[in-house]
Amino acid sequence: MPDDTATLGLPEPPGPAPERYGVPVARCGGTGPAYAALDLGTNNCRLLVGAPAGGGFRVVDSFSRIVRLGEGLAATGRLSDAAMDRAVAALAACSEKLARRPVRHFQAVATEACRRAGNGPAFLARVEAETGLRPRIISAREEAELAMESCSPLLEDQDRRALLFDIGGGSTEIAWIRVPGAPRQGQVPAELIGYVSMPLGVVTLAERVGASCFTQEGFAAVVEEVAEHLRRFDRVHCIGQEIRAGGVRLIGTSGTVTTLAGVALALPRYRRPLVDGRVLDIEVADQALGDLFALGRAGLAAHPCVGPERVDFVLPGCAVYAAIRRVWPVPTLTVADRGLREGMLLRMIRADRLQGRYGSSRRYGL
Repeated sequence: MPDDTATLGLPEPPGPAPERYGVPVARCGGTGPAYAALDLGTNNCRLLVGAPAGGGFRVVDSFSRIVRLGEGLAATGRLSDAAMDRAVAALAACSEKLARRPVRHFQAVATEACRRAGNGPAFLARVEAETGLRPRIISAREEAELAMESCSPLLEDQDRRALLFDIGGGSTEIAWIRVPGAPRQGQVPAELIGYVSMPLGVVTLAERVGASCFTQEGFAAVVEEVAEHLRRFDRVHCIGQEIRAGGVRLIGTSGTVTTLAGVALALPRYRRPLVDGRVLDIEVADQALGDLFALGRAGLAAHPCVGPERVDFVLPGCAVYAAIRRVWPVPTLTVADRGLREGMLLRMIRADRLQGRYGSSRRYGL
């Protein structure tokens, strides 16, 4: 499954290759000051615990569970009782993990589902009462900034601009990034020029278009719908013109993109260290998309990089990717298996470094 953790919320066993978040790092024990970040999205609940290492961090613990918090939201404008129950159960598991491990700083955020739901604030009050966790609803801009933060180490000094996209459950964020100057301490500074958040994510599209995305006609209709949103953003920032001038890196961070990479690499089982940071020729990514489409529902459910829990979401996500590919024909795609959690951890660690304090660890939320 395209995530950095096992599907039942248990940490992935250590592999021979190191995990990389800005610097070569490896999975570790509980020594040293730890930081924790939680991302409650429209489809997933994810927790990541890391300890500083060089210019980045090493993974201490992690958790991921599909909760489908945004199920039915587009039709009703509210989070359903069943969806909230699933999310609270996952958050309770995260709370138990954190209670067993002292951390120096902890941050939790909620994204599109809680932004849009009329009962979003009431749900988060319930979360705090039942789990002790206090997720903060972040704006689409902050979501784009955190994704940029986590993906900045993938930029190189020859890049003038970067186009970063994150295909989420309830929305898709596009960030247009300036890369000024040369690398500093192994990382290239990045600046957000502009961003757009489209209310078109894998869950919202799957609920609206349903089985039609498994047909050529239905898939093409979604591609064109998304492409029209992208063209409006392109007209504001003249991104196509910049691409023609060269030096623009296309970076994708989402389950859709990591799935494409897993298929392109013919992985018998999804492995993050083999995918994160991988640069694919765009023709290779296109072929992987075609291979996924040809599998059909049964084939997708059986595929080791998809699975039955994600079978309804893969092709809507691929349609969003295909629209990005149509509007912005960049020759390569950089795959990023990193996102909001990694961005939050890097921010917390950097803030402590700037203040010269790593002090003793403390329990989360205190």
